Amino acid sequence: MKNSNLIEALNNCVAHCNYCADACLDSDDIKMMVDCIRTDRACAEVCSATAKLLAANYSDAKEIVEYCHKTCKKCADECAKHDAQHCKDCADACKKCADACEAYLS
Repeated sequence: MKNSNLIEALNNCVAHCNYCADACLDSDDIKMMVDCIRTDRACAEVCSATAKLLAANYSDAKEIVEYCHKTCKKCADECAKHDAQHCKDCADACKKCADACEAYLS
């Protein structure tokens, strides 16, 4: 499949963001995790939509991949602020996804 590396990174990012957001809901200080949860949810949605478009061989995906790149970087930065392992894992997945978006765009 065309763009299979990017699609794999996108789907991995979706899984990590959804898991992270859910795990953050169990935090003792949930107010501290609000930005993380919201950013995780947004990133998961953007990555999911991007993966679907690429899997359908949609040829005009440059702008959504650019937006996805930006969103993944923002989510990686947000998750990196927290000590929880799920946040660290999510930050790593988001960084890898941002790198895959960048490779697609170059």
